[in-house]
Amino acid sequence: MTSHTRSSSSISELSAKELSAKELSAKELSVTDVAPLLKIMEKLRDPQTGCPWDKAQTFHTIVPFTLEEAYEVADTIERLALDELPDELGDLLFQVVFYCQLGKEQGRFDFSTVVNKIIDKLTRRHPHVFGDAIFEADASSQQMKANWEAIKANERQQKALAAGGASPSPVSVLDDIARAQPALSRSIKIQQRVARVGFDWPELEPVVAKIHEEIDEVLAEVNHTTLNQANVQAEMGDLLFAVVNLARHLKVDPEQALRQANDKFERRFQGVEAFARQNNKALEAHSLEELDAYWDMVKAQESR
Repeated sequence: MTSHTRSSSSISELSAKELSAKELSAKELSVTDVAPLLKIMEKLRDPQTGCPWDKAQTFHTIVPFTLEEAYEVADTIERLALDELPDELGDLLFQVVFYCQLGKEQGRFDFSTVVNKIIDKLTRRHPHVFGDAIFEADASSQQMKANWEAIKANERQQKALAAGGASPSPVSVLDDIARAQPALSRSIKIQQRVARVGFDWPELEPVVAKIHEEIDEVLAEVNHTTLNQANVQAEMGDLLFAVVNLARHLKVDPEQALRQANDKFERRFQGVEAFARQNNKALEAHSLEELDAYWDMVKAQESR
């Protein structure tokens, strides 16, 4: 280790106010455990001796794996299997390293670039920690969030100016909401953004009324003499969006809530299957009433 390089342990001893984007840079991280991982990734992509599968990948082809690894991290946390979390986080980190290797090969960016970008962003968005901004000791999370959003809005404005030159495109509060994220997550993000500029119901009653209205519109489409599936899908989309709005007002993450509901249904249906096996009878040979009776028995067992 050279004399001008600070160790990772000494970095952690510095106070937050002492750290800046210059002091904590990718150069500081060169002495951490990430270096061997970067070397492994480089070896996997070696044109002569690398892994055929890894060499064949592109930015686009590894996106599904990145999403899968992120969901596995979320699943591990929700199952409280925290002993498994380091392994799952390692898989997710490897996805980042993979993108960085591709960027390095194309002369676009490398791991150091990514590290410096997030350092700059975090220090810029936390002026009360790394800068001169001062909040009261009892500042609410809403105040902190408002400051965060104001900084992000300014960043979007600056990005639009940089991209548009003399005549930039109008800046929207809905800019930069990733289209590839799950639809439930994206819808709540959209609703949160517009709510911050006042486009929101302050009470719960109209939110619930909107859901009933959307249900009626779905049923109206379904009951037409000639079924228009495209219209049914559009109305179902409106209904789901309204339900997400209710979840937001109730401070419920709809994506997480639906995952939990999926898990609950899966667990209970496996209980139904177990009862069917006890009776030596195939599921398909049961009536719906019999299966419903099994379902009620499973629910009763859970409530004990």
